[in-house]
Amino acid sequence: MTALRHRLAERGIDRQLALLLPALLCVLVLFVYPFAYGVGLSFQPSSGGVLGAYRTFFEDPYQRDTIATTLGLSLPAALLNVAASVPIAYRMRGRFRGKRLMTTLLVVPITLGTVLTAEGLLNFLGPTGWFNRILPGDAVRLTNNYWGVFFSLIITGFPFAFLLILSYLSGIDPSLEKAAATLGAGWWQRFRRITLPLLAPGLATTFCLTFVLAFSVFPSAVLVGDPAGSTRVISIAAYHAGYEAYDYPLASAIAVVMGVIELVVVAVALGLRSLFYTGTTSSGKG
Repeated sequence: MTALRHRLAERGIDRQLALLLPALLCVLVLFVYPFAYGVGLSFQPSSGGVLGAYRTFFEDPYQRDTIATTLGLSLPAALLNVAASVPIAYRMRGRFRGKRLMTTLLVVPITLGTVLTAEGLLNFLGPTGWFNRILPGDAVRLTNNYWGVFFSLIITGFPFAFLLILSYLSGIDPSLEKAAATLGAGWWQRFRRITLPLLAPGLATTFCLTFVLAFSVFPSAVLVGDPAGSTRVISIAAYHAGYEAYDYPLASAIAVVMGVIELVVVAVALGLRSLFYTGTTSSGKG
C-alpha cells in the first residue's frame, strides 16, 4: 500500500509538471525572452559606449522631460480613479438596487477601448462638440491638450479601479461593521476605523494596476492630446525613437526607463501597504 501511494504521488507530480510546462514555455517565449532581448539591445548603441542610449535620453531635455509629463498625467489620474471608486463601491456593496445595471454601464468604456473613447471626447468636448455649443461665450479648449488626455485616462481607468475596489469591499466581513454599530459607532467611524484599514491593501494593489495602465498611455496622448508639446509622454518618445529615427537601442533604453519608473512607484505603494493590516478580512464571504 505504501509503495502504491508513492507511485500515485509521483504520477500526480508528473501530471502537474506536464500541465505547467506549456505555461512556463509560453512565459519564456512571450515575456522573458523579449524582455531580456530588449534590455540587452539597450546596451548596444551604435555610438557612445554601453550606456550611450541612456545618456542620449537623459542628456536631451526634450526626451528627459517626458518622464515628468507622463508622471503628471498618470499619478493624478490613478489617485483620482481610486479615490472616486471607494465611496461608490462602498455604497453599492451588498444588496443594491440597480447594481448590475450600473456596473454594466461602468464597464462600457473598457469595452469601447481608448480610440473610441478619444473619438467620443472629441465629439463632446472638442472645439465644435456639444459641450462648447451650449456655452454662451467662446469655446473652452478641453481637447488636444493636457485635459483631453486626463479625461480619457479617467474615463477608461475608473471602471477598472471601481470593479477591483468593489471586489475587495465585498470580501470584507460585514459583521465587523455590525459589531461596531451595536457599540454606537457612526458610519464615518466605522468606515475610518474598520473598513478603510482593511481596504488599504486592496487600495494599494488597485493603485498600482491603475497607475501602470495610465503610465503606458499612448493612443489618447496622440488623439486628444498634444503629442509634440504638453502631452508628449515617454511612450511617444519610445515610438519616435524606434519607428521614426530607427534607433532601436534608444527605443529599448526608453522602454527600460519606463519599466524602472513603474517598479519604483509600485514598490513605494506596496511599501506603504505593508504599514496597514495584512491579515484576513473575511469569514467565508467574498
